[in-house]
Amino acid sequence: MPSKVSAPRPSARERLLAAADELFYHEGVQSVGVDRVVQKAGVAKASLYSLFGSKEELVQAYLDARHDETRKQVERTLTRFRTPRERLLGVFDAQGQIFTEPDFNGCAHMTASAEARHGGPVESANDRFRQWVRTLFTDLAQEAGVADPVELARQLHLLYDGAGVSARMDRDPSAATTARSAAAALFDAAAKDAQPADPR
Repeated sequence: MPSKVSAPRPSARERLLAAADELFYHEGVQSVGVDRVVQKAGVAKASLYSLFGSKEELVQAYLDARHDETRKQVERTLTRFRTPRERLLGVFDAQGQIFTEPDFNGCAHMTASAEARHGGPVESANDRFRQWVRTLFTDLAQEAGVADPVELARQLHLLYDGAGVSARMDRDPSAATTARSAAAALFDAAAKDAQPADPR
């Protein structure tokens, strides 16, 4: 009888990131020290500094990993839609799925930004995430042919942020549905403005 092959043990880096994700996301970046992270990960403190250099760099890696997961979830959701309008509004459908996850505790980037050092690695990670959201909305608005995709993207980004705050602070996952309805109204108005005037 063939022996059962066990899955390879996660690397020290993977264990540290998993521990950081759980602790930082649920308890906050400043309230969790590196001692708790390394204890939960089951690695030596020297390994953390060897792999990441500092706690700030670990927080940056944790936020980048969260960013990557959000991006993948949005991309998976958008594959269900065909028209530019559906795809643009589908971003809020993806956001709604995140809000209904059992461990949802708000936007990790928003929480970390309140405690971030200006110009540091954490701020850089937050900037990358926000730039991705804004670019996503801008590209989808351009694809839809609206007159001013940059302005529409800015408006939609505000809705996206507001939905995240409401979902966390009001414990209201339906905030994404409300934001989607508002986004549809904004999109339809922008699309109407892009139509050529009736010559009659």
